[in-house]
Amino acid sequence: MRSVETAEGVPDLAAVREGFSRKADPYDRRIATDPADAWARGLVRAEVVRRASPGDRILELNAGTGADAAWLADRGYVVHATDVAPGMVKRIAARAAERPGRMTAEERSFTDLAGIAGAPFDLVLSNFGGLNCTNRLDLVGRDVARVLRPGGHAVLVVMPPISPWEHALVARGDWRTAIRRWRRGGVLANIEGVPVRTWYHRPDRVAAAFGPGFRLVGVRSIGCFALPLMFERFPSRHPRVTAAGRWLDERLGSMPPFNRVGDFCIVTLERREGATKAVGAG
Repeated sequence: MRSVETAEGVPDLAAVREGFSRKADPYDRRIATDPADAWARGLVRAEVVRRASPGDRILELNAGTGADAAWLADRGYVVHATDVAPGMVKRIAARAAERPGRMTAEERSFTDLAGIAGAPFDLVLSNFGGLNCTNRLDLVGRDVARVLRPGGHAVLVVMPPISPWEHALVARGDWRTAIRRWRRGGVLANIEGVPVRTWYHRPDRVAAAFGPGFRLVGVRSIGCFALPLMFERFPSRHPRVTAAGRWLDERLGSMPPFNRVGDFCIVTLERREGATKAVGAG
């Protein structure tokens, strides 16, 4: 399938739906078996728990197969998990069925949140680079502002333009991977055989795109010192180096300049108390 380009930076939803629906099986396998994924996911979950209390309502965007939503629901949060890919939503719905009253599922794009059931929410979560499928973060911010209560938080995990370990691949002659994050027009990522346009976002650009109704309250890197998740075999081959990298990430990853480079960055925004009140369904 050939990805359709959009000059405005809006995601090609047909390509995203197909590619990420195909990815549902390998995505769940990785979550279940990859210690690196579990470590990175743990940092994100810790940030959510820091910003929200059990009983709070959470909206998850690009929720994948619903693993994080299920984890949060099991700890007392009420989670509405959304994704635009039908294959992912099918997995979310199966997990939601096991957690009635605590977790719900819906097929929905993060640029179309108006009228979503359950608003206003106390926290909005977007994990592991879903927002890198668009270059129109202003549209996402507009819709998040509609559904997030003043004083609530948006925890947004994006892939930044600078990833030291990826750039180091130039030493192996892999220039294509080493510089892909620097391309201004984005790159075509291969998602299970489907090309999906991907952009890389600086944390400060994320905050600026969401606008004056939000305040930047935290930035943390994932994979500044620890190897990115793409290096799947490295941890088992080099456990001491892996442990050292994670130790440094956990202690220095929230400090400048390390918090703005890496495989991912956790960008946490707070909806300003003086902002226009979030709107509910309908």
